Amino acid sequence: MTAKAISSAATSQKRSSFLTQLANPRVYCALLALSLILIVPAVIDSPFVVHVFVTICVFAALSTAWNIVGGYAGQLSLGHTVFYGIGGYTTALLIQHFGISPWLGMWAGAALSALVGIGIGYPCFRLRGPFFSLATIAFLEVVRLLSIHFTGVTGGAAGLIVPLNLGWAWMIFEDKFNYLYIAFGLLLLTLIVSWAIRNSRLGFYLTAVREREDAALAAGVNNTNVKLKAVMISAALTSLVGSFHAMYMTFLEPATMFSLATSIEIAMFSLIGGLGTVVGPLLGTVLVVPIAELARGWLGASANGLHGFVYGTVLVIITLTLPGGLVGTFGNRVGGWIDRLPGGGRRDDGREAPAQRPITGEPVKPILEAKNLVMKFGGLTATDNVSVTLLRGEILGIIGPNGAGKTTLFSQISGFLQPTSGTVGIVGPDGSMTSPTSADEFARLGVGRTFQIVQPFGKLTVLENIMVGAFMRHPKVDDARAAALRVARLVGLDDIKDVEARNLPIGGLKRLEVARTLATEPSILLLDEVMAGQSQSDTQKMVNLVRTIRDTGVTVIAIEHNMQAIMSLSDRIVVIDSGRVIAQGNPQEVVKDRRVIEAYLGEDFVDAQGI
Repeated sequence: MTAKAISSAATSQKRSSFLTQLANPRVYCALLALSLILIVPAVIDSPFVVHVFVTICVFAALSTAWNIVGGYAGQLSLGHTVFYGIGGYTTALLIQHFGISPWLGMWAGAALSALVGIGIGYPCFRLRGPFFSLATIAFLEVVRLLSIHFTGVTGGAAGLIVPLNLGWAWMIFEDKFNYLYIAFGLLLLTLIVSWAIRNSRLGFYLTAVREREDAALAAGVNNTNVKLKAVMISAALTSLVGSFHAMYMTFLEPATMFSLATSIEIAMFSLIGGLGTVVGPLLGTVLVVPIAELARGWLGASANGLHGFVYGTVLVIITLTLPGGLVGTFGNRVGGWIDRLPGGGRRDDGREAPAQRPITGEPVKPILEAKNLVMKFGGLTATDNVSVTLLRGEILGIIGPNGAGKTTLFSQISGFLQPTSGTVGIVGPDGSMTSPTSADEFARLGVGRTFQIVQPFGKLTVLENIMVGAFMRHPKVDDARAAALRVARLVGLDDIKDVEARNLPIGGLKRLEVARTLATEPSILLLDEVMAGQSQSDTQKMVNLVRTIRDTGVTVIAIEHNMQAIMSLSDRIVVIDSGRVIAQGNPQEVVKDRRVIEAYLGEDFVDAQGI
């Protein structure tokens, strides 16, 4: 086949894929709904109505951009208008001093905002809960005060007037409908970017980080990096909207461009519509903004501050009656109705990622070496000079009484805790021993772990949870989905793959934890009490699953209190008591060790086993 024929076939395939997407009822219904933003003001033909719809587009775009950080990543930034103000001032100053068109200046503002976003995000992402929100407010206030202080640049408190050069080149118009075209375009841009992120690896990673940061680390996610990517994109989009709004208002002053109230409003629209959803911010804006703007239009000056009352009232009603927001409450029901329209229905492509190749040969080569691990928490020594060697292809059981230091040892050999002293070495892909320094590095080198207390990504489905793990080896969404389907079948979760993880019983959550870890395609799998709290039948299923996993070439370390299960599974046993290894060897030898009997097993176990 010639290069021209190949190119023609590829173009035809892309065209076919595009037409297939347009035939999806969710797509054509969304396009129809969005078109009303242009159709309604065109039919009514009122300057005030055009203004209302421009305002809807601006605030919906701002809220959608904020949702990338506040909704997807769960970082509640309340100083987000700092990027809105930077965009507006940068564009206006470039026009005033250099005669640069706002169509170019807005991108300069977006680039500057992205850099400022990194500068703000990197230190602030180390903070948790309300402290992060307070830090973003502090940055906003600092920038606002600076804009007031540097009067020679920004005009200070007196404000800055945008040069009134009419025409598309300068984004200043007599016909207000032209502003609506641009505002609508910016809204479409933010929605497309938001949708693309939500359905990409970055979107899954952001949701994972929002739900469970430790579980995300175990899946190989660099939490700080993905949050910085989110804030860069969000800041740039917010800046673009700020640049346009400055042209629309033609007057900038610090109290408006760096307004805390505006930051809270755009966050509130997302909350009302549905945090972490694509259309939630738009729905929240469409619900609230017209009410406030129409009230101000009807009542005039007597309605000063009324928009705040409207926003607050709607927010209280929504949070009390619909805590998941409009999309969270009604989204699945409405989506089901839409899917019944012509062209509806979801399908799987049926592809599967290639299975892992079993590792053949006797388990004689070390794949992990932990040497002289000491972990101190103040005056408490959790692990005291612990050394463990893991041989390729074996199942190593770790047992001991509660508080012996087993999970602390797991955390050290998976990168979640840096030992006070001692080293952990992992055999890398090139066969050499390496010592990673962070949990995500351990994961990428092939160390996967589960948690004693299960950590599902509750708002993701079973399949999406597994996909978070699969993304580490399969960056493309379709490939990750195929790999996740394979793992779901292996662990027996394929029949409930579309169920949200938070609705699973404990047995399902334990298997999901194993599945998500297994999807990272680890060479070493650390299982932390995956049989705890399960029925006898579920325990036997887990035993069979662990054996199947080992047969695929994965080396396993398991912490368990179910002695019958761990003894039948393990090739070797390591016994830890008070942070020290007191015995190790094959199970038959270990259970006869007097130190193990006195420290952990007890005479009743010995009598029951006839030892």
